[in-house]
Amino acid sequence: MAQTRTHAQGPDDELVLAETRRWIERAVIGLNLCPFAKAVYVKNQVRLVVSRAHHLDGFLDDLDRELLLLRDTPAEQIDTTLLIHPTLFPDFFVFNDFLDVVDEVVAEHGLEGEIQVAPFHPAFQFEGTEPGDIGNASNWSPYPTLHLLREASIDRAVASGDSAETIVERNVQMLEQLGPGGWQACLKG
Repeated sequence: MAQTRTHAQGPDDELVLAETRRWIERAVIGLNLCPFAKAVYVKNQVRLVVSRAHHLDGFLDDLDRELLLLRDTPAEQIDTTLLIHPTLFPDFFVFNDFLDVVDEVVAEHGLEGEIQVAPFHPAFQFEGTEPGDIGNASNWSPYPTLHLLREASIDRAVASGDSAETIVERNVQMLEQLGPGGWQACLKG
């Protein structure tokens, strides 16, 4: 029998991918947190990658590879990438501080205006909110995750639907109505 958790490595890749897919299907798509996600997900244009880097430098190497792959691959094949690390960032604030480095990497590759990175974390906390505030759930994920998005895809999606501000407001309202119990029930199915 395969062991799904090891002390040093955390959950195995199959479990990480299964839990991430469940989150995408039940929360992101199921609750319509991102109205643009379903179209690319059902077309199999979402790449899920689990990083096993042992340190930040290794994770940055993984980020480099994924940014360049996304840059060099047509959107019809890979529209967006989720780079997941199950163990490197247990502390949200360390992860949040690391996002400045992520932005620098995007700029170093000359990808500003082409690719943006959206952060997700099990303990994600928007500025000015309390830990565990249900309004933060729109960015809660099973594992720390960098979502690499093509700006052109975002522009097309926004042009055909609601503004980002409208989506955020709708999400907060819906999550507050759902409450913590409803959020947990949604993830469990």
